[in-house]
Amino acid sequence: MKLLFDQNISFRIISKIEANFPEVKQVKQLGIENYSDVKIWKFAKENEFSIVTFDADFFDLSNLKGHPPKII
Repeated sequence: MKLLFDQNISFRIISKIEANFPEVKQVKQLGIENYSDVKIWKFAKENEFSIVTFDADFFDLSNLKGHPPKII
């Protein structure tokens, strides 16, 4: 599973889980930290990521648009 951490999830967590999830990225690593939630949603969908976030806006997008991407 490919995980994309939103900007509200620290990049420091990556080192703790990358053994189990080798395809984990944080939006800042990818240079998309200033993208709108909709653009991050589209990026995740196009690149087959699941989004890990505390941002309720992504849950709202999921309710409107369905999935993918999955929201965690």
